[in-house]
Amino acid sequence: MQRIGLVYDLRSDYLAEGFSEEQAAEFDSEQTIEALERTIASLGYSVERIGHGKRLAERLVAGDRWDMVFNIAEGLGGRCREAQVPALLELYGQAYTFSDPLVCAATLDKAVAKRWVAQAGLPTPPFAVVRTEADIPYVALRFPLFAKPLAEGTSKGIDQQSKIDDPVQLNRVCLELLGRYRQPVLVEEFLPGREFTVGIVGTGSAARVIGTMEIEMRQKDQPAIYSFENKEECETRITYHPILDDSRLQADVQSLALAAYRVLECRDGGRVDIRCDAAGRPCFIEINPLAGLHPTHSDLPMIAAQEKMTYAELIKAILDSAFARCCTADLAVEKVELRMEN
Repeated sequence: MQRIGLVYDLRSDYLAEGFSEEQAAEFDSEQTIEALERTIASLGYSVERIGHGKRLAERLVAGDRWDMVFNIAEGLGGRCREAQVPALLELYGQAYTFSDPLVCAATLDKAVAKRWVAQAGLPTPPFAVVRTEADIPYVALRFPLFAKPLAEGTSKGIDQQSKIDDPVQLNRVCLELLGRYRQPVLVEEFLPGREFTVGIVGTGSAARVIGTMEIEMRQKDQPAIYSFENKEECETRITYHPILDDSRLQADVQSLALAAYRVLECRDGGRVDIRCDAAGRPCFIEINPLAGLHPTHSDLPMIAAQEKMTYAELIKAILDSAFARCCTADLAVEKVELRMEN
C-alpha cells in the first residue's frame, strides 16, 4: 500500500501560540485535516499526519520518506512562505503534490503573478506597488482603485474601504495597510463587473477546468467586495452559483483562467479569481496554487460539488496528477542517464 504523508499548518496550534484569528486565518481547521486523512485513506492509501514544515524537516533529516507528500502547508513569515515546504521537499528528493517553490512564491506576490500574466498577453487591470509612503503620490492609475496587501491570502486586508475613490482615501488606506501588514500594497484599477472563481485540476496540457462559481453579494447596497469578513461569513453574506445566463462569458472566463494557470505553471490543482471590467471583459485578479480544501467551506471543493464532483473525486484527481507527473519526471531522468551511459 502506498504511503501518503500529510503536511499542513493547523489553525488551533497557532491560536494556542498567541496568533490572532486573522493571523491564523489561512491555516487549516481540524475538520479539514480529518476530511483529507479520511478521504485519502478511502482511496486506498496509507495516510500519516506529519504536521507543519518544522516537523517535516525533523522527519526528513531522520530519513523518513513517503510515496507522496500531500502538502497544504501555507508556511509562516514573508512572501515566500508558501514555498518553504516545497523547497524542503525538493532538497530531500521527496515527491509532493501541488506547485513547486518558484510558483508558490511568485503567485503569493500578486504583482509578480500579474506581471507574468500580462507578459503572456492575458488581461489584468493596470496596477502599481506602493512600498513606502513616498510611492503613494506616484500612483498613476485611473480612479476608482482597489488596494490590498501584496502577499496575503484569505482576503486579508480587504474590506469596504479597499475600493478607493480619490487621492485622500488612497493615501489613508495605503498608510493603514503598510503599517498593519508590514509589506507593500498592491493598487490596481477597480473592476466593477461580475466576479468568478475557477477550479482547475491537472498539470500543463493535462490541466482542465472542473467548474466556475460566480461570487455575488446578497446585500446590493454596498460595493461587491469579497472581503475577509464576507469570506469568513460567506454562508450568510455571499451567494455562490454557476454562470447561468451567458455561455459565452463562461467560456471566456474559463479560457482565461486555464491560460493563466498554465502560464504560471501551477500543478495538480488550484483556483483562479476572475473579475470583469466595465465592458464585461474577464480579467485575471489572482491565483491560488494551494487552494483551501475544507469539504464544504473552501471554494475549490464548493466548485467541485456544484459540478457534481465528489470530494473524494477531487482529491483523487489531485493525487493522480501528482503521481503521473512524478512518474514522467522519473522516466525522463532514466532516459538521460541511459544516454550518458551509452
